[in-house]
Amino acid sequence: MSELLSVIWLTLKLAGVTTLILLVLATPLAWWLARTRGLASEFVAALVALPIVLPPTVLGFYLLIAMGPDSPLMVPLQALGVRTLAFTFEGLVIGSILYSLPFAVQPLRNAFAAVGEDSLDAAATLGASGLQTFARVVLPLSVPGYVVAAILTFAHTIGEFGVVLMIGGAIPGVSNVLSIEIFKSVEALEWGRAHLLAALLTVFGLAVVLSLLRLERRFSVLPLNER
Repeated sequence: MSELLSVIWLTLKLAGVTTLILLVLATPLAWWLARTRGLASEFVAALVALPIVLPPTVLGFYLLIAMGPDSPLMVPLQALGVRTLAFTFEGLVIGSILYSLPFAVQPLRNAFAAVGEDSLDAAATLGASGLQTFARVVLPLSVPGYVVAAILTFAHTIGEFGVVLMIGGAIPGVSNVLSIEIFKSVEALEWGRAHLLAALLTVFGLAVVLSLLRLERRFSVLPLNER
């Protein structure tokens, strides 16, 4: 039982850390995409959305190389004594951030795009700076987008498998999250344990979908599609 609780805690920890970081990182990116038109923004939007269609093992493979001891990207960290980020919790967080990026950016981009120009012009007329306008006008109007982004990012990270397996393996206390534990239970023919964990994630997924549907009816937030 203690082992199962450890797996659940690690999964929730990974999803929570990933969600908090992504809400911060996705905000300026989503704002730029919502306010910019042209080939550059379209290319960046395509890169952001790529994890939706890219097989998780492909992303995990490249991340494994990028975070390995022979990667040029690791040189600055190796000077600090960090030889590799592969098969570490920090590495899993980086992989989760990239894999769940579109699920944070798209709802925020839709929410920002829905903010009327009249509100922005009114703030500018009153002498508000760009940062003040964003903090006092855009953010309050975009709360539903942030709620949807948080729910989608958290849920998507909970269900990760391919990326986690590629860059984290199944190390207890480090990378052995719920999706990996289900896989291990099936391999060990522990069907009861596999059924329990699968049912747990199914109920969680249903709760997430119902929450998003309620938000959609209340706020008219479209989490995955352009307006």
